[in-house]
Amino acid sequence: MFTSVLMIEKALTSADVEFVTTLHGEEQVSFQVLLQPRGEQADRLLRAIDDVALGELDEAVREGETPEGEEALSVGQRALEVSLAALRASGSEAGGRLIEDHPLDALKSLVEQVGADEVIVLTDPHYVEEFFHRDWASRARHKVGVPVLKLFSHSKA
Repeated sequence: MFTSVLMIEKALTSADVEFVTTLHGEEQVSFQVLLQPRGEQADRLLRAIDDVALGELDEAVREGETPEGEEALSVGQRALEVSLAALRASGSEAGGRLIEDHPLDALKSLVEQVGADEVIVLTDPHYVEEFFHRDWASRARHKVGVPVLKLFSHSKA
């Protein structure tokens, strides 16, 4: 069985689930999901700049409404549960957990623990961080010792 560690920041959409579960054709895949709620991972200014770069001015204005702290964890837990249920409904094995601090340390540890074959980072575009190679995928490539695939979410959850 092929083991993928999937790093996400929000609930997977049905299009995301279909995309990641069909990447390896008919091969059975087991997913270990790490979810860090969006309010925990980047400062508000960088998120607003990303929204402006994407032409989503309404989203940039609403960045102050993004849940943070305990509220982000509650939203994150629900997003994780929805995502795991969707992966399992597609026929894949799936387990996962929320991460609050040091996502790359948690990723490296999980990759080693489960003997992962790959890491998939599935997020909205983060242009500022990607430009400076500070996004999860760019940083993970130097840390985890397995292939890292960067994918963009298909639509908003």
